Amino acid sequence: MPDLQEIFSVAYAAGLGGPDWLQQRRREAAEAFRTAELPSSSEEEWRYSPVSELRLETYRPAPSGGANGAAGDDTGPAAGPGELGTLRDRLAALSALVVTCDGHLVGAEITPEAAAAGLSVRPLGEETEPVGALGGVLDAPADLFGLMNDAFCTEPVMLEIPSGARLADPVAVVNVVRTQSLAIFPRLVVVVGDGAEAQVVNALVSGEGEVLAVPVAELDVGPAARLEYLNLQELGPQATGIDQTAATVATQGHLVIGLAAVGGTYARCRVDCTLAGRGATGDMSAMYFGDRDQILDFRTYQNHLAPDTNSNLLFVGAVEDRARSIYSGLIRVGPKARGTDAEQTNRILKLSEEVWADSVPNLEIENNDVRCAHASSVGPVDEDHRFYLESRGVPPDVAERLIVEGFFREVRRRLPVQSVAAGFDEMVRAKIGPEQ
Repeated sequence: MPDLQEIFSVAYAAGLGGPDWLQQRRREAAEAFRTAELPSSSEEEWRYSPVSELRLETYRPAPSGGANGAAGDDTGPAAGPGELGTLRDRLAALSALVVTCDGHLVGAEITPEAAAAGLSVRPLGEETEPVGALGGVLDAPADLFGLMNDAFCTEPVMLEIPSGARLADPVAVVNVVRTQSLAIFPRLVVVVGDGAEAQVVNALVSGEGEVLAVPVAELDVGPAARLEYLNLQELGPQATGIDQTAATVATQGHLVIGLAAVGGTYARCRVDCTLAGRGATGDMSAMYFGDRDQILDFRTYQNHLAPDTNSNLLFVGAVEDRARSIYSGLIRVGPKARGTDAEQTNRILKLSEEVWADSVPNLEIENNDVRCAHASSVGPVDEDHRFYLESRGVPPDVAERLIVEGFFREVRRRLPVQSVAAGFDEMVRAKIGPEQ
């Protein structure tokens, strides 16, 4: 089997093209990747994770020849919105739709109304000078996977909502992976100007094959701006996903982040939310369901740097069969962040005896004038609830379905972009199984 450094090489990164500044950024990351090591589950950041079992050398990067693949290569993507299937129906009315397939941008449509409002959707590889957006929020890669995204992202995409703009409908970015054994590294940058408001859906979809997806999103919310951001993960049963979202919120800005995850054999999502300006708010919610032998892994950071900032986190998940759930969250309060109000809650429902779930909330506080709280619960279906329903004639399988759906109800209503998040209800029902 080829060596990892031969597959994901400096030469490959250099051959991806683009302006000089982007090529230089890729080369530097690729050089650093050569000596970087795969994270270990002995590290706190990756505790309980099977990351050491990953075999990155079994994947290959996307062809570098553009949307139709490299010359002489018929495996490149020739896909468009038609491949989105039922997801496209759920997206409903949109201000813009951006589609990548197998790592390459294959379509970007903006409505006239959104264009008139100033919405800009563009590949950063077309910028002759660095605009300060790529890496503006996530300055340095957190680990080997961050280096891989920096080095091997084929076409980073930027969404820019200018100051004062109000988009009537969401912007959707959909990353489709369809080629077996492919590794893709999507990069999305969202910049919301002063006082602007927008909704963004960032979806990751794959088929049945074994693939690797390492997406990174950077969210920059300006003063008094509001961004609702939904990260939708619908990977196939053999896919591995290593996802990171990094956000910064300026003075009086408001960020609402939602995660909805059902797919992958191992799927990890890390979210860093930094409240950098006075009065900034960051709300985070997640709804996830693992079955079979899935491992769903979440790491969150609520980072309060400025005074009078607020954050509220609610993660709710269920696991059945032999699935595993991992959650670790940290509320950080810096020395200047007096008046912080932060909450963190994670709830996990165990639907079979062989599942394994771990939930670790943490606090790191450097200011005395704060209010911080965290809560965690892991357990089976409440037998009193089950008995109540069954005593009134509800069959056992229907009773469990009702309990599970009720368990998710609160967090489902908190997710942003409800027109899209509502489709997650059907995914949960599919996981529970058909009604008898």
